[in-house]
Amino acid sequence: QVQLVESGGGLVQAGGSLRLSCAASGRTFSTAAMGWFRQAPGKEREFVAAISGSGKITTYGDSVKGRLTISRDNAKNTVYLQMNNLKPEDTAVYYCAANTRWSIITTNDGGYWGQGTQITVSS
Repeated sequence: QVQLVESGGGLVQAGGSLRLSCAASGRTFSTAAMGWFRQAPGKEREFVAAISGSGKITTYGDSVKGRLTISRDNAKNTVYLQMNNLKPEDTAVYYCAANTRWSIITTNDGGYWGQGTQITVSS
């Protein structure tokens, strides 16, 4: 069983930055693929970024490439999402995700989810 707890959300002005953290429990964290998704009001959940267990492989959704950076610290069982140059369209609830299979982390089928943290970007 894996539990994921996000933190770091809040209100920020357009152009600003935030860093989200996701603390994970479970002995398999260092081998699990980790990811971030977001869901804006009235929209489907969207893949944002993912990182492999070793941290050597990352992938990003097209809408955030160049502005967001995912990283992890396996010693702290934590994954991060650094968000720069935020835009109003980045407003959403951001969810942390974990999956034992890298190949499906972009959908996280059968994986674990955090409870979400709200980010609001004002114009």
